[in-house]
Amino acid sequence: MREFTYSRAASLDQALGTHARPIAGATNLVDLMKLEVETPDALIDITRLDLSRIERAGDGVRIGALVPNADCAADPLIRRHWPVLSSAILAGASPQLRNKATTGGNLCQRTRCGYFTDLSTCCNKRTPGSGCDALKGVNHNHAILGTSDACIATYPGDMAVALAALDACVQIQGPDGMRQVPLREFHRLPGTAEAPDNVLQPGEIITAVTLPAPPPGRQIYRKVRERSSYAFALVSIAAVIKVESGLISHARLAFGGLAHKPWHDPAVEAALIGQPPGQAVFQRAADILLKDARGFGGNNFKIPLTRRTLAAVLIEATRD
Repeated sequence: MREFTYSRAASLDQALGTHARPIAGATNLVDLMKLEVETPDALIDITRLDLSRIERAGDGVRIGALVPNADCAADPLIRRHWPVLSSAILAGASPQLRNKATTGGNLCQRTRCGYFTDLSTCCNKRTPGSGCDALKGVNHNHAILGTSDACIATYPGDMAVALAALDACVQIQGPDGMRQVPLREFHRLPGTAEAPDNVLQPGEIITAVTLPAPPPGRQIYRKVRERSSYAFALVSIAAVIKVESGLISHARLAFGGLAHKPWHDPAVEAALIGQPPGQAVFQRAADILLKDARGFGGNNFKIPLTRRTLAAVLIEATRD
């Protein structure tokens, strides 16, 4: 780990507009600093800021950026009205990590691609323009949607997948004021070698995540992984589905483990709404989801796995 300076913010204004990297739970940033993948010369501790509350916001809820993942998953309001979020968080990491990881930090975590964390390999995310060794390397856990020749890494989180299905917004505070970004637009696809992971600008800090009114229907989070304990998703699905009078009347779906961001395709939802639940409808939705999917050898299995997982989730969500 390289030398850096450390300070503690006493107020939000003190934390904004500085060149120092904000740090809270530190479950991702410190790991990357130890590997010298991230080498900030200054850190500013924001854990003393008043950003640790979960509170009603109209018909929805506001989750402070410093709320620990464990507290969010256990909150009675979240468990009752947005259970898919609680389920996703509980599927996401070990209890120790959930106790430390924060809402804002979770959204900002970087890919767990082995080539990204290995300084001896070529990785455009780490060194733009150097290439991507994952393209022809060990890539069984890599992306099949939204890829580019610059990067095929996946976004590793679970919480954000549920938030994408729930139409969440990210509140971001910067020197010029506050802005709100839909969660589905917060993370970015790799595109070119220089593409950043998310839309945060230097000097900005996430202050909260907001959810609208609880959606109608059954909420499900399913995560397929190589072991049932602490592991990243091969594919995950957050689903909010309502059936009325024998037809699907509401559908919200988001997917993890498939792309460099939580994946959302409104055409998949449109293919379900107004249709009677059944294998033919479910397979048509999978066809739409996977029409541009591309495997890279080691991860070819993700395409049929995603198809089967989507069908299983939709069967469960539409069951009487």
